[in-house]
Amino acid sequence: MKYMLMMTFPNAAWKVSRMELWPEQDVNTHMEYLRRMNHDLVEAGEFVQVQGLTGPEAATMVHARADGSPAVTDGPFPESKEFLAGYLIVDVDSAQRAYEIAARWSAGPGPGGAALNLPVEVRQVMDHSACEAS
Repeated sequence: MKYMLMMTFPNAAWKVSRMELWPEQDVNTHMEYLRRMNHDLVEAGEFVQVQGLTGPEAATMVHARADGSPAVTDGPFPESKEFLAGYLIVDVDSAQRAYEIAARWSAGPGPGGAALNLPVEVRQVMDHSACEAS
């Protein structure tokens, strides 16, 4: 079963807490933690994909107008309490295993080595084969 793990970051803390402002050693420690975690997932055959995303200042919201053309609104969106910082897709045997990976990702070290403990939403990826016509 594939699961998407989506890490969120508090919007209010972004201007003062984003990784670009961390001491270089803390960034290196965090990135090494992520490399080890991803390596372990690859070795276990559970890794599918991981991506970090740009900050909320680069976000856009799009919806279709009545004529189908895109209506685009630029971010950031101050009404949002948090934003999607990145995602990881894993292929695991159970939801429990996806939760274990999400907890490990959440515990990544931040400034001074303290665990960030950022929230990670876990959602199963739909199996589209059930939607295909016979």
